[in-house]
Amino acid sequence: MKLPGNMQGMMKQAQQMQERMQAEVAAIRVEGSAGGEMVVIKMDGHKNVLGVKIDPEAAGDAEMLQDLVLAACNDAVRKVDEISNKKMSGMLGGMGLPPGLF
Repeated sequence: MKLPGNMQGMMKQAQQMQERMQAEVAAIRVEGSAGGEMVVIKMDGHKNVLGVKIDPEAAGDAEMLQDLVLAACNDAVRKVDEISNKKMSGMLGGMGLPPGLF
């Protein structure tokens, strides 16, 4: 199906923007921590855990360690979401789209 010239250009621009956004999200790297950095989780923009650092002091108490790992993961996810949202709003801000569309 052939789209009118203006619509076709807009679709191409949207596709390029999506590709650029995916590349920027893939490049995000954050560290989430808990317990005064007794546990540190490294995460990428797709929310894949890239690394875990645990202070040997935290390893003695399994229940505390579980809580710290959970809190550090949640902290990392929150940071990825914050950065992704900032990047997306900056990229989409000039398009005049209604808030919450993406």
